[in-house]
Amino acid sequence: MSQTSSSNRDPGKKVVAQNRKASHDYTIMDTFETGVVLTGTEVKALRMGRASLVDGFATIDDGEVFMHNVHIPEYSQGSWTNHAPRRTRKLLLHREEIRRLVGKTHEGGLTLVPISIYFRDGLVKVELALAKGKKSYDKRQDMATRDANREVTRALGRRSKGMSD
Repeated sequence: MSQTSSSNRDPGKKVVAQNRKASHDYTIMDTFETGVVLTGTEVKALRMGRASLVDGFATIDDGEVFMHNVHIPEYSQGSWTNHAPRRTRKLLLHREEIRRLVGKTHEGGLTLVPISIYFRDGLVKVELALAKGKKSYDKRQDMATRDANREVTRALGRRSKGMSD
């Protein structure tokens, strides 16, 4: 017997915004899926697919995690109840996860960076990464490795098609 839900929640995962530069600027050590405290107009703006994580980061204050500088634009059909686009938003994590994050951010110079905002089963979630900033030479090395791998796959593709260099 299958269960059917009468709610209008979408099953699965629908990505609203991603921070693509995070993997370029940071070495990602670990990721966490967190809930986020939002107002109604923020959820409606996210359902329209509008958000930006470019300058976003998270801090831990008094045992709570807060996300800063994430831009969710005002809802176009909103009234005086609209939200501030870059307000500080509280992230929801288990107490044990927060304790682990406090230890890792204080000991090793790691930072918390939001990687993506998405809907999972109708609820807004934020993928938060524990990351370490890359130096400029690390970025260049990563780009060189990526270019070398791309050349190898091209050469293998040409070889498999019978073409020579």
